[in-house]
Amino acid sequence: MHELILLRHAHADPAVPGEADLDRPLSADGHAEAEAAARWLQEQRLIPDCVLCSPARRTRETLEIVLGTLGYVDQRLEPAVYEASAGTLAALIDAHRELDRLLVVGHNPGLERLAALMHSGQSGDYRGMPPAGIAVLEFPAGAAIEPGAATLSAFWWP
Repeated sequence: MHELILLRHAHADPAVPGEADLDRPLSADGHAEAEAAARWLQEQRLIPDCVLCSPARRTRETLEIVLGTLGYVDQRLEPAVYEASAGTLAALIDAHRELDRLLVVGHNPGLERLAALMHSGQSGDYRGMPPAGIAVLEFPAGAAIEPGAATLSAFWWP
């Protein structure tokens, strides 16, 4: 893998009584944030070869908005992305290391800890990843998906 793009879902509505966390939709602000994220990805020409997306409604809606701008990309709902630790995410990414550019649409704290782990080697060295935030990590050719192996080449948020 050459590039890993991490996209945190945009702002979601708070859960209503009886509503499962998985079913929380994007808020109006979240829709605007996802559209801004899509434009930034397009402007940077960061079109992934494949997307792994949490099955949560807010991540699926974020991805749908992004792909509305970027166009069709191979996408897979990956249940393990929901509530994943940095280690779980690293293992999922490692299973797709043959791809040149992978996009993962998921949640905190997993995404921000993964970005820190891949960049600095320490999962506790994270600085936060706001809703609709994007971290782009570059790996040297042939590098393993392991702590400290990547360079943080871009960090953006709306």
